[in-house]
Order: sequence, then structure tokens, then C-alpha cells
Amino acid sequence: MLNSMASHNPASNNPAGLPPGLPKADYRNAMARLGAAVNIITTDGPAGRAGFTASAVCSVTDEPPMLLVCLNRSASVYPAFKANGVLCVNVLAAGHQTLSTLFGGKTPMDERFAAGNWSRKTTGSPMLDDAAVSFDCRVLHATHAGTHDVLFCEAVAIAIGGAAQGLIYFDRRYHEIAVPPQH
Repeated sequence: MLNSMASHNPASNNPAGLPPGLPKADYRNAMARLGAAVNIITTDGPAGRAGFTASAVCSVTDEPPMLLVCLNRSASVYPAFKANGVLCVNVLAAGHQTLSTLFGGKTPMDERFAAGNWSRKTTGSPMLDDAAVSFDCRVLHATHAGTHDVLFCEAVAIAIGGAAQGLIYFDRRYHEIAVPPQH
């Protein structure tokens, strides 16, 4: 199924004769209204240590436990993720805005990782010690989608943090969200 999706030409599936795609700016402005968790995706292995900030992450299935991560093929970290075949999805908590910004820019890798405390579990990918939750994963397969690869990742270890507040990105800004106390 994935192989057929990877080679599928959306233009050939237009029986209604719809106009061509949306302007890129309109799509990006609309996507800014789709709130999402903020994540730092990390890897380490033969191709070296790397990490980037991502909001394009979601659960696929719980059996097997699988997430997907979208990674731009033109990103400087792409070769390391492709070669290492493992990654950790670190879901950020409130107060991680600075760390997110470091991993989202052109900051050298050593400086990015120096700004946090990291440990390692099964895959050896850096796991943020104070993340809301971290999913240590092996990449099962990837498929091309436009400018990105969609990485399908099996979680082989999980670390649940003690954070009572989460971090989301909505309308091009960070927002902290709190869990109300249980009575």
C-alpha cells in the first residue's frame, strides 16, 4: 500500500476537474491554525548525533506502538536520520520554548544538545530528561510525500515525565497548557 501511495500522482485522481492546488502561502497560513504538540526529534548512531524541532508527529497505531514523524528531505539533519534508522520523539513540556527554538534553527548540534539534559534507552537516541514524554523508536519504513519523508517509527521504549503542563504551537506562537488538578 505504501509503495503505491509513494508513486501515486494526485493529478491523475481528479475526476471532478477541481482547480490545481492551493497557493503555498494560503496553505501555510491555514496550517498555522492547526495547533500541535511541540517535539524535539533526536537520533544518534554511525551517522552522528542530530536533532530538530517538529510539530508534524502523530500516533499511527497502538499495536504495534507506532508514530509517524515528517522530515523535510532538504533539512541538514536528514542524512543522519536516514542513515541511523533510529530516533526519539521528545514531547516538550511548558518552559521548553528556548530549547525548541534552538533545535528549530541553524544552531550547531553541540550547542543544541548542551542546552538540555539527555539520557539514552534502547536505541541510543538522546532522550530529554524533563520531556513530558519520550518515545524511543526504530524507523520501520519511510515514504516520500512532497518535500518530506514520512517516517513510520515503532516505539521500543517510553519515558513518561512528571510535567504537569504541556507546550503547543498555534498561530505561530508557543502556548503552555495546564492539566487541571484532579479532585
